[in-house]
Amino acid sequence: MKLKTYVFSTLCFLALLSSCKKDDDNSFELVPERDRTEQQVADFDSLQNYLKTHYYNRATFAEPGDHSISEIIIKELPKDASGNYLDMPDPDNNQMLSVAVDIDNPKTTKYLDVEYQFYVLELNKGGGVNPNFPDNVRMNYDGFFPNGTTFDNSVTPIEMDLMTLIPGWREVIPNFKTAEGYVENSDGTVTFTNYGLGVMFLPSGLGYYATPKGSVPAYANLNFKFELYQTEINDHDGDGIPSYMEDLDGNKNLYDVDTDGDGVPNFLDPDDDGDRVLTKNEMTRQTYTVDTNIGEEEPVLAEGEFLRSRSNNAGILNIKTLKYVDSDEDGVWDHLQKDVKKDYSLDE
Repeated sequence: MKLKTYVFSTLCFLALLSSCKKDDDNSFELVPERDRTEQQVADFDSLQNYLKTHYYNRATFAEPGDHSISEIIIKELPKDASGNYLDMPDPDNNQMLSVAVDIDNPKTTKYLDVEYQFYVLELNKGGGVNPNFPDNVRMNYDGFFPNGTTFDNSVTPIEMDLMTLIPGWREVIPNFKTAEGYVENSDGTVTFTNYGLGVMFLPSGLGYYATPKGSVPAYANLNFKFELYQTEINDHDGDGIPSYMEDLDGNKNLYDVDTDGDGVPNFLDPDDDGDRVLTKNEMTRQTYTVDTNIGEEEPVLAEGEFLRSRSNNAGILNIKTLKYVDSDEDGVWDHLQKDVKKDYSLDE
């Protein structure tokens, strides 16, 4: 799928060469990178012009129910013979996108030191839980250009790692919730209920920016319809710490957090501080046994405590966790200090 990006800089470079390669020979052409701030100004102007000249079928979603992305119909305003825009047809059933997304109040985020503005059409918030920005999600989606042409889509629900997708998805999807429930049908399919449903309108800086990707040219604004079904917390390096918790500076960019300076960001590094003691072994371990048959309830995990494993044997839960430790009480966790090397796994 075209949404995926690459984890390491080397792969990013190779992908750039591949995506810029001409079809008819072995040469390639690099697209010059523009100033991101200047490009965002141009992109935002294009976004607003699009929203002011397009409308959608609002009445379809007025009735509660599990609507789909296939029901979302976005059209351009009609024009007269001179090319001037006319009024929106059937205003009782349609609504201008500029009104629906509140064009004067765009969503904002900072990415690569640039303030980006974008828009989201929320059709259903969802009844489940919110994903974290680096989590796995199960979704349906349809990516389309402002002219309405689809450039990428899923046919059936697909599992994706938000960290491998364009940055705009990590901004939008966590603000929606997963399905409230689901039913397994006799034909093997699954029907989800009360799931997140919407459309995102992104500037190129939150998309592929200067890198052409398949049929997507450089500096293209992108739109996506989506249905959010399920999510799963990600731990990319298996160190026991959910990846979203390794965003130490809170900027939603996991690639710029590298405690030991070894070139591998913490969320991909099983030894964050480079002291040769695995991160998961620099945390204490707890085991909880819960007998649900007699009404015992699961423990509420403390701050800095994370699920390691969980099993259920005839109603007897065995829950194992890891917990941050600051053994020298200096305000820094052991797994982030190279001079603290206690291996708590040896206590088991």
